[in-house]
Formats: sequence, structure tokens, C-alpha cells
Amino acid sequence: MTMNDPLANALSSILNDEKIGKHESMTAPSSKIIRKVLEVIKDNGYIGDFEEIKNGRGDFIKINLLGNINKCGVIKPRYSVKNDQFEKFEKRYLLARGMGILILSTPAGIMSHNDAKKKQIGGKLLAYCY
Repeated sequence: MTMNDPLANALSSILNDEKIGKHESMTAPSSKIIRKVLEVIKDNGYIGDFEEIKNGRGDFIKINLLGNINKCGVIKPRYSVKNDQFEKFEKRYLLARGMGILILSTPAGIMSHNDAKKKQIGGKLLAYCY
């Protein structure tokens, strides 16, 4: 199995484990971006705690699932978005206004689109979750 997009693999394994009703999901390899995206998803109440398990090659992340995710995935291509353009992408990737989050990489770090709106900054879209 080739690993072209580790973030996409992590999110799809979380979604698959969530759909079959597992209480935890293992994803590898671990990376700073994956950890930050998981942190944003956790802060918004979609997953429980997660921990990194070191094995010396790639490492694993063990994630506690809460059963709150209906769909999550990466956004490709990684669109640039200004702080006044979020609505267009909310319509495209989320179910309804105020339901779910877009995750984006900004100059101030990786955050949800709600935080980016508050701080009035744009960035590049990474993923969505609802």
C-alpha cells in the first residue's frame, strides 16, 4: 500500500472505524500536521483523547472515538481561502451552516474555520469534519 497522503489515510481510517462502531482507531504514520488536525477535531468534540505510540519507525496514533463523526476527509486541491470566502467552502463541504468544521492551515497555525473567522485570517483548506 502506498502512502501518498498520510492525512487522508488517517482521516479515512478514523471514518471507517467510526462507521463499524469501534471505540478506538489506530493510524500510522504520525506527523505534526496529523496531530494538529486531530487536536482541532478533538477541541470541537468529534473525537476523544489521542496518544502517540512510538515504535521508532513512523509511530502510531491511537484515537478514542466518541461516535460523533458522520463524515470527515481531506480537501484536495488545497484551496487558498481568504477570511471572507469561508461561506462558499462551507456550502461545498459541510452539511449546513454552523454544522461541522473546515480545518485550515493559517500563518497562525492549524485551526478550524470558526477560529480563523474570529481572528480574521485566511489560509489553505486541509480537511473537513461533521
